[in-house]
Amino acid sequence: MFEKLFKLRENHTSVKREVIAGITTFLSAGYILAVIPNILSQAGMNRTSVVVTTAIVSALCSFAMGFFANYPITLGPGIGTAALFAFTVVPQLGSWQAGLAAVFLSGILFFIISLTGLRKIIIDAIPEPLKYAIGIGIGFFIMFIGLKNSNIIVADPNNFVKLGNFTKPTVLLALIGILITIALLARGVPLAIFWGMIATIIIGLCMGAMGFSGMPSFPSHFGVDFRLDEMGGFIQGLPDLFHSIPNLILVLFSFLFIDFFDTTGTLLTVNQRLKVANPNLGEENMHKALLVDSAANIFGSTIGVSSMATLIESTSGIEVGGRTGLTSIVSGLLFGLSLYIAPFINSLVTPAVTAPALVAVGILMSQDLIRIQWDHILYAACCLLTILTMVLSFSISNGIAVGFITYSFVALVVGDGKKVHPMIWILDVIFILNFYLMNL
Repeated sequence: MFEKLFKLRENHTSVKREVIAGITTFLSAGYILAVIPNILSQAGMNRTSVVVTTAIVSALCSFAMGFFANYPITLGPGIGTAALFAFTVVPQLGSWQAGLAAVFLSGILFFIISLTGLRKIIIDAIPEPLKYAIGIGIGFFIMFIGLKNSNIIVADPNNFVKLGNFTKPTVLLALIGILITIALLARGVPLAIFWGMIATIIIGLCMGAMGFSGMPSFPSHFGVDFRLDEMGGFIQGLPDLFHSIPNLILVLFSFLFIDFFDTTGTLLTVNQRLKVANPNLGEENMHKALLVDSAANIFGSTIGVSSMATLIESTSGIEVGGRTGLTSIVSGLLFGLSLYIAPFINSLVTPAVTAPALVAVGILMSQDLIRIQWDHILYAACCLLTILTMVLSFSISNGIAVGFITYSFVALVVGDGKKVHPMIWILDVIFILNFYLMNL
């Protein structure tokens, strides 16, 4: 049955490998179950309800990605767009209901764009070195997220960032986990990232650094109040959208911009990683993945969460061997079950545990640095700026924007403007407009 549904042999994988990849992805991305409700509750939404909807929408959309697109991608509410929703969109539009209505409308526009094939046209227009730079930048980005969330890297008022306090048990645990995982990778141990996370959990329990003491208690309803208070809230917010057309246009543009380039960049990177393992990988799966990703935004807003995203932590599952939609099914199943095992998730899947996986994935993805033509100053400049901007601005879309603008401008100055795809010039105008609107 699995072979028929997911074409395991054709993709050089097995049920065991896909299951472990799905578990690894979930362990890497499970923190959104705590982060997303914390953010959206600041917009006035019921935190408990958002926990439920985050788990449900992540599970169902990941199932759709697995069954329809046969792609090892896990979907869930994006942290960047959740912050945009709570701290910018809701204050501008006046209510979280209006905010969900804006997400709903942007999701419809996003789906139409994907249906017309525009996203594929843009992907095909990107020069090969820039495609690698986007993937490498995402690798550096998720490595930085791992170091930041585990407090190995912390904020500093004088130097922006600095090393954290290594005497803290949780920080020390993250460091130990990173070293173990890298050592396993260096020795060529199969499923090194997965075993690195398991080793970190075991060591953390021995150190008492997990906030876990004995068996956790399960309150009534397994610790979850099964309410969907926000379901259908977007309908109430639709009339409020049109009170200020300029605000509406700005909000829709912001959602579309971030959704489009963050998720497209992530999917592009995943596709490149999959082609390394299977050079015969077709484009049909990619197109289906784009449709599922855009449709997820519409579904998410209807049951009460902000914009959905292709979770970049999915790359951790791919690096341990995930090649098909079975990986997405497993991670989606765990998101669904997380409603019942929430006490375990909160206690065991800490930033110190996810940091080794994120750092290891970043290291593996950085190996593509060798594929960039560093002796060609045009590619060296635009690729390096893409990578650095992505990390330093904490935004995939900003990194892509700076890389594109640099590439086309320098190419024009040196007389190679004709080599730049017309779509890149159109995107440059959109990028510059977005930078302007962000500073209004």
